[in-house]
Amino acid sequence: MNEVILSLMTFLPLLGVFILLFIPSNNHGLLRGFTLLVTVLTFLVSIPLVTGFVTNADYQFLLNIPWIKAGPFKMNYNVGIDGISLWLVMLTTFIMPIAILSTWKAVDQRVKGYMACLLLLEVGMLGAFVSLDLFLFYIFWEVMLIPMYFIIGIWGGKNRIYAAVKFFIYTMVGSLLMLVAIIALYFKGMSAGVTDFSILNFFGLNLDPVTQTWMFLAFALAFAIKVPMFPLHTWLPDAHTEAPTAGSVILAAVLLKMGTYGYVRFAMPLFPNALERFTPLIATLAVVGIIYASLVAMVQEDVKKLVAYSSVAHLGFVMIGLFSLNQMGVQGGMLQMLNHGVSTGALFLIVGFIYERRHTRLITDFGGLSKQMPIFATIFMIVTFSSIGLPGTNGFVGEFLVLLGGFESKLRWYTVVASSGVILSAVYMLWMFQRVMFGKLDNPKNQNLKDLDAREIAIMLPLIFMIFFMGLYPKPFIDKMAPAIDKVIQQSRIRPAVAATIPVQPSMQMAPQSVKPAGNPAVPEGHPAVPAGKPAGHP
Repeated sequence: MNEVILSLMTFLPLLGVFILLFIPSNNHGLLRGFTLLVTVLTFLVSIPLVTGFVTNADYQFLLNIPWIKAGPFKMNYNVGIDGISLWLVMLTTFIMPIAILSTWKAVDQRVKGYMACLLLLEVGMLGAFVSLDLFLFYIFWEVMLIPMYFIIGIWGGKNRIYAAVKFFIYTMVGSLLMLVAIIALYFKGMSAGVTDFSILNFFGLNLDPVTQTWMFLAFALAFAIKVPMFPLHTWLPDAHTEAPTAGSVILAAVLLKMGTYGYVRFAMPLFPNALERFTPLIATLAVVGIIYASLVAMVQEDVKKLVAYSSVAHLGFVMIGLFSLNQMGVQGGMLQMLNHGVSTGALFLIVGFIYERRHTRLITDFGGLSKQMPIFATIFMIVTFSSIGLPGTNGFVGEFLVLLGGFESKLRWYTVVASSGVILSAVYMLWMFQRVMFGKLDNPKNQNLKDLDAREIAIMLPLIFMIFFMGLYPKPFIDKMAPAIDKVIQQSRIRPAVAATIPVQPSMQMAPQSVKPAGNPAVPEGHPAVPAGKPAGHP
């Protein structure tokens, strides 16, 4: 069961897509209910990954079988997880049923296609997190692009075509560069005896500085677009603003994490020498992104666009933590990835709830809603505090570890400047909350708004629970990821730049043999004698 559980979890939503084809298109209730059932079953299948996970640095639940053989290229269906990918897989399976529940009133056109796209998107996300074969990872990476393009382009807002095409072009450019780097890396590995695309073959591969530089840039660009980092972030506000609620939730909670996950899994451990060279540049872009996105968020009139810019700022903190390359910083970055998925996903759900009632997202159209919608106001307040990192909520733990780790690394002064983003986030989030929730309820259209119903409360309760659970007791998350993080940090240390070789493992190296002193009859004829005063075996 351990060998097939990842495949069962990954492809269960794909089976759901095929079954959806036989459900009548006009039976919207059945389409939504069946899709919800599939995502809940996928979450239940993923639970044994946590309960059966052994806390160490090894990849677990492995399955590696031959897949494609085409000339010199050999691809395997190679999947597995470690402590880093474990929680991202769980975040994906946890958030999908919540996203499906949010579609009950939000989408009433082409429901079958919408549900099929959401399930296909889950297949791509899960497959990317569990892939240990570079070629397989790339396929799942591209699979994610297609359903999200249609979700934005068909079910989005009035500028949906522009946003969808922009999202597609940005992501595709980075993806093609990454594909070139994957193929080049494979050819480099062939000279060292690598026989397939398994990422485990490439962690010990030493590459010359020029090769590392170009390959790192190709991977880093693809992941920077996905994060997104400044100045490659401009597709994100448009995509978020035009996407339907479920699309925005999944995009914020999971898809953006593909970029930061890509750095940890691929770019950093594969190219450590280039990582050292480009760390100052990436840290600079992260700090600029934090401050810039925070200032832009402050002047937004659209609530959804404000939350979108806050994502750019929060993921800038994640990058600072990851590139600090110490345990606290990387743990904080990984934890903040999970926290951002929960809190920002919840914010987009809240925006969706109010949009369904008023069909506007402009802050100026609201005011005094706390009097009319007290349950909504309470939940909104909790999620807002989580987003700004109030102690006791999940956002605080991740940001605190990032700042500690960054301050104790080479990125000390970058971290000092970036910490201003904590203050700025409190400014734009609390100011937005104050304008929407308080003041006079003088707009007639707001005076008859209904508070959250049972379905909407049920959607938010799991997220509220995770906000407090991860904020008050983050130990289970940190403990399971710690060994894998230590391993990645060790792999990301600078190695001597030599020709492409795979170094012999210490256990396979032969012990050095001593050279016997000159004059010993056992020394073969012509063997150099040991100089006087030098012990036997001296080099």
